[in-house]
Amino acid sequence: NAEANQVRRYLMKQAAAAAASVPAVQLVAAVALAFIVSLATMQSSANEITVGGFVSFITAMLMLNAPLKRVTSVNEPLQRGLAAAESVFALIDERGEPDSGTVSLPRASGALRFEHVSIAYPGAGRQALQDIDFTIAPGETIALVGPSGSGKTTLANLVPRFYHPTQGRITLDGQNLEDLRLESLRANIALVSQDVVLFNDTVAANIAYGSMNRVDEMQIIAAARAAHALEFIEQMPEGMETRVGENGVKLSGGQRQRLAIARALLKNAPILILDEATSALDTQSERHIQAALATLIQGRTTIVIAHRLSTVRNANRIVVLDKGMIVEQGTHSQLLEENGLYKRLYEAQELQK
Repeated sequence: NAEANQVRRYLMKQAAAAAASVPAVQLVAAVALAFIVSLATMQSSANEITVGGFVSFITAMLMLNAPLKRVTSVNEPLQRGLAAAESVFALIDERGEPDSGTVSLPRASGALRFEHVSIAYPGAGRQALQDIDFTIAPGETIALVGPSGSGKTTLANLVPRFYHPTQGRITLDGQNLEDLRLESLRANIALVSQDVVLFNDTVAANIAYGSMNRVDEMQIIAAARAAHALEFIEQMPEGMETRVGENGVKLSGGQRQRLAIARALLKNAPILILDEATSALDTQSERHIQAALATLIQGRTTIVIAHRLSTVRNANRIVVLDKGMIVEQGTHSQLLEENGLYKRLYEAQELQK
């Protein structure tokens, strides 16, 4: 609400400045014209100017009024354009993401190792993660659960090197992530998050965006079918050639999620990160997406972040985080028997149903 009021005040200032600029310039022009008429009248009375010269001069002055008004009205859109250009050029001038890695990794098997990893954000009072130490075997599904602010998303974001550990290291197939080239590392990772990024292009182009190589229509259709997306795509007016609108505005939340899963299937990366992929969806959409995810995670090293604990029961291992530290590890049944944080979180969610 405060931000909306601030925007409204700025818009009112802009409208007031735009509305005042033309009358202000017109007033200056009228004063100048009155001065010239007065001066010309005095010259005429002194026989220093002819009547024809006086009329010609006044006519020329009046003809300046309309162009002057048009020039004044140019200032407002010009200033808006300059402000927008500053933002555009600031983005263009941003330095690229640093890539100090030199090792190119072919298709990884997916063995991840966190070795006493800690990370602290600049200016933060405490570490976001503290002494994280565990191993993920190739093809294993790991679920990260815990209260809000426990470090689940931070831990997952360390794998594609969105952030860098301040202590410890992470290895992929025995190679330190910091030694790998970014292009090589991220070619082995597929990410499906709650906020799906879609472009104002066709359905087919949005699915193919995640692939590192050229793909044909049959591969795109196969990925859409496996992601349970083909059923709604075929109902669209132009099928695969239907444009989805800016950031997928023409699609529902569940449909956007299924396109993201199809994109990940087409990329066929050995490591998969699912960040709240089923949150804020209705029951029917969640059922479709759970079925698509079951297909997606087969044979892949998978890291799942979920607030709904019912969605992580079938994970090979559940890692429970609290205040940036691992407090429990085990399967769903093992953690319920331990009577710890996981059981309290699970029971709290069951009571809300």
